[in-house]
Amino acid sequence: MAKRKTKYVCQECGYESPKWMGKCPGCGSWNSLVEEIVASQQSSRHTIVSPVHNTKSKPESIKSIESQEEPRITTKMTEFDRVLGGGVVPGSLVLIGGDPGIGKSTLLLQVSNQLAEKKLKVLYISGEESTRQTKLRADRLGVTSNNLYVLAETNLLDIANQIEQLNPSFVVIDSIQTIFREEVSSAPGSVSQVRECTSELMRIAKQNNIPIFIVGHVTKEGAIAGPRLLEHMVDAVLYFEGERHHTFRIVRGVKNRFGSTNEMGIFEMKEEGLREVFNPSEIFLEERSQGAAGSTVVASMEGSRPVLVEIQSLISPTSYGNPRRMATGIDHNRVPLLMAVLEKRVGLLLQNQDAYVKVAGGVKLDEPAIDLAIAISIASSFRDQPSKPEDVLIGEVGLTGEIRRVSRIDQRVQEAAKLGFKRAIIPNKNLDGWTVPDNIEIVGVDTVHEALKTTLGGS
Repeated sequence: MAKRKTKYVCQECGYESPKWMGKCPGCGSWNSLVEEIVASQQSSRHTIVSPVHNTKSKPESIKSIESQEEPRITTKMTEFDRVLGGGVVPGSLVLIGGDPGIGKSTLLLQVSNQLAEKKLKVLYISGEESTRQTKLRADRLGVTSNNLYVLAETNLLDIANQIEQLNPSFVVIDSIQTIFREEVSSAPGSVSQVRECTSELMRIAKQNNIPIFIVGHVTKEGAIAGPRLLEHMVDAVLYFEGERHHTFRIVRGVKNRFGSTNEMGIFEMKEEGLREVFNPSEIFLEERSQGAAGSTVVASMEGSRPVLVEIQSLISPTSYGNPRRMATGIDHNRVPLLMAVLEKRVGLLLQNQDAYVKVAGGVKLDEPAIDLAIAISIASSFRDQPSKPEDVLIGEVGLTGEIRRVSRIDQRVQEAAKLGFKRAIIPNKNLDGWTVPDNIEIVGVDTVHEALKTTLGGS
């Protein structure tokens, strides 16, 4: 009897090794190498299937190829459609990742029901729950369409047969880590299983022109579990974000072959399911305290939509040798950088102060235009002097203390004016080339020191 060959594969990056190692040389993660059986040449020969088609093709001139608009299947969730680029593209493979219990299954079950109500045949495949468990969730969400079919299965061959027999217009796989292929000897959820199953699902989606949504587990760092090749194989990657103890959920696109990757959809978790939030700025600002030191408002762009969010700072003398710098909702490295600019360019003595900065509402901001609002918020808390509640601050802060221009300044200011803000402090370089709304005052600043004098007064 031939000796069985094994190999060790990193579950984080896909690195392969003939022997076990505690630390992966590829990505540096510890205890991530798992033993897998090497498939024989005979069995592996028929497992490799082209993800698109098997017909031979010839090179064509790019001018001779006809361009056409991809048809879209729209749902009743306009927020979800916008993140996808305008709707679901037939034949696309979309990956949705998020923390456990965040609402991925709830979102996809609601979307499935909305498509089924349009007389489209939808197949919802659950590998983690039985059909009765799925039915309990459906009753809670009010899912009652006759065109929605539920299947509890983890064998990829059986799933492919059911898709061929039912011929649905939309398929959901919940989740890809539970699906296995019999020809692959490794356990479900391993790198080999996830790669082979995703490749087969891609082939099914392209050949039958069926959009397939797959749910992916995430690691403790927040990335989708398994190697990044899973994200490279699919057409779109959506992250479902939010705190489990907050009602707001955010669907953010990080890859989309059929649309923008900067779009964001905001939902609110209710007892009857997810509800769209059409005016997130008003929601994020409704609990803002008036006249509180350390509170500022910034107009941030999330894709094509401006969102006004409150930034809060708390500066207090440190009780230890090393002051603490903590941030929630923004990059934690940005706080000490802006504090260094305030200390060097403005003269605020912050080296012996603890700093806590938070974006209210649970939203995450990562664009440079929020720098000015963070800096003014820190200075306001340090001086214990509130800024004007009618002010909105927009601008990037450089290391020399200058305020740099930002993109789409007109959309940001229009959103602020629509919500009743009376004054916008923006970079001086952004004053020209656009029309200012009538009911808001625009103040251009060149430096952080000038912005402090404008908002807080004093020298």
